[in-house]
Amino acid sequence: MTEPIKNRYDFSLFFDVENGNPNGDPDAGNMPRIDPETGIGIVSDVCLKRKVRNYVELVRGEQIDDDLTPDAQGYKIYVQEKAVLNNRNKLAYDRSGIKPEKKKLPKKIEDQRMVTKFMCDNFFDIRAFGAVMTTEINCGQVRGPIQLCFAQSIDPILPQEMSITRMAVTNEKDVDKERTMGRKQFVPYGLYRVNGFISASLAGKTGFSENDLSLFFEALMNMFENDRSAARGLMTSRGLYVFKHESKLGNAPAHVLFDTVTVRRKTGAPARSFADYEITVDISSVPEGVEMSKFDWISPSA
Repeated sequence: MTEPIKNRYDFSLFFDVENGNPNGDPDAGNMPRIDPETGIGIVSDVCLKRKVRNYVELVRGEQIDDDLTPDAQGYKIYVQEKAVLNNRNKLAYDRSGIKPEKKKLPKKIEDQRMVTKFMCDNFFDIRAFGAVMTTEINCGQVRGPIQLCFAQSIDPILPQEMSITRMAVTNEKDVDKERTMGRKQFVPYGLYRVNGFISASLAGKTGFSENDLSLFFEALMNMFENDRSAARGLMTSRGLYVFKHESKLGNAPAHVLFDTVTVRRKTGAPARSFADYEITVDISSVPEGVEMSKFDWISPSA
């Protein structure tokens, strides 16, 4: 199995949306999430993790159960649509030959570690983001090395709604009735930034490797390309700025690194495209012991 990463990483991802809803709020009629005090748009960390999971599943494929082994690095996705988590947890016991106890971990410490390690080895999102697996079939809790903040728009956004109609009807009895009306929520344009952190210390506990790291960065840059939806409009990853520390614990505070990447709107008019912004990096302010890399595109590995 590939060795876990040895360096700490911090990163900033810029992405934008044009005439779409990047992350609807179900408590607000699915309107784009927004900070009501400032008008700044918000995309939740959970939303972005879902897109990363979808991309990994797309490029690596869903492995059959027989591919699961105690020591193999797999790329199954744990938190998946319609997945039964208890069934997935049970795989760890079945492959390890341990009898599960309802809602309890095995009594032996080595057995506890074995079932948790099995889940980390075989499920990418557990290795990357961690998981709470304390269900009826208990596989423990894992704190993942990757943590994401909420994404925030650079400027205030203007959420809008438009009325739409459906010309068809469901039942024959409704043929002569008024056509169905609906609503569509969107943002004319918004450039968003999300900051994230990758802990080498926690990677050592889950087995998050250099291969996993490369796949994660690839997912960030390509997650919108194969996840198109009319509701989300045109969403694009515009740039990934990665700070690699020489040491395991880091050589500088994350906020100092993030402050070296700044965004400026070129005109006073409302932004309607990425060309209306300029992103700059003050390389001279990057502290010693930290290496900065910028990615505009990462070729898919599939």
